[in-house]
Amino acid sequence: MSLFTIDRSKCKRDGMCAKECPAQIIILEDKDAFPTLMDKGEEFCINCGHCVAVCPHGALTLSKMPLAQCPGIQSDLLPEADQIKHLLMARRSIRYYKNRMVDRELLEELIDTARYAPTGSNKQQVQWMVFENPAEINRLASMVIDFIRLMRPLTTDETTAKNMERKIAAWDQGIDSILRGAPRLIVVHSQADLPFAEANCLIALSYLELYAYTKGLGTCFAGYLTAAANFHEPLARFLGLPQGHKCFGAVMLGYPQYKYTRIPTRNAPVATWR
Repeated sequence: MSLFTIDRSKCKRDGMCAKECPAQIIILEDKDAFPTLMDKGEEFCINCGHCVAVCPHGALTLSKMPLAQCPGIQSDLLPEADQIKHLLMARRSIRYYKNRMVDRELLEELIDTARYAPTGSNKQQVQWMVFENPAEINRLASMVIDFIRLMRPLTTDETTAKNMERKIAAWDQGIDSILRGAPRLIVVHSQADLPFAEANCLIALSYLELYAYTKGLGTCFAGYLTAAANFHEPLARFLGLPQGHKCFGAVMLGYPQYKYTRIPTRNAPVATWR
């Protein structure tokens, strides 16, 4: 079966599919020719769908991506630039959550949306682990504290050591400053030896947490858990990631206890122009 088919009654031979193909496997030999596949082009296709997405005539169909499964972009649903900018500036990390559970259906919607995040060579290798049981989340936080206790005597940096001591002291006083008593926790992982695995996971997690904000949810990146997950054996066993996989990030998630009403300042950007 051919990698793609061309509906010649719709194709305008404008060459957009050939120009936009990242793998450069679509050939348009001259202005009167229809697009064709280069010899052995199937080997280099990353199934990104650029050719399908860019054709305004619906003339090209990938064998692995039926046109009917590729909905059209609704321009009227796209937000204005100032709306996106305001969302990005207004989003806050949430560390206090209401005693209200987040429905699985909503969590599934978040993950389903985040799968559209870009990945290197369209590998789409990001995988998700969702913790819905508060007792398990608390157990994870406890194991992170155990790891911090082990690492404290080995830490020579004074500032880092003091922060570790504060985390331990808070936990001993019944305060969870690791996972903040969040009702849900989402972990992203991937096969560790794949190119750009960490970047792909973090981009996907960023997609998820930004979309979560639009749904009235609050999130906070769980840095201590991420740092401990790949070095503390008891925690790694508890997570039970597939063989060869590594945790590349995690977010706490729930309904915010408090509402933010202002946008705080940030340092001026440091940029080098070349």
